[in-house]
Amino acid sequence: MQIEKSRGLIKGLRKHLNETGRGVALQELDSMEQAIDALASASEECDRLRTELVPKVKRMNEILGNVKADYANHKLIIKNNYPQEHWMDYGVPDKR
Repeated sequence: MQIEKSRGLIKGLRKHLNETGRGVALQELDSMEQAIDALASASEECDRLRTELVPKVKRMNEILGNVKADYANHKLIIKNNYPQEHWMDYGVPDKR
């Protein structure tokens, strides 16, 4: 939205450049236009990366959920079958 608002401002300032006369120079508008173009390019790149990243994050969260469930199940096996003093031998750090 900022890109479109800024482009509209530049268009209006260029159209009335002779009337403004209050410190608005053509070079400043050119510089601002270059910055807007750079912003648009960076925004497009971020959108593209976000599109690629969203499914990967979803997949990672699914895998993480599976790992947590497996961990909890295996930890429960240790807790139910071995005395508390031996839990650390199996990598189970918590206590009852």
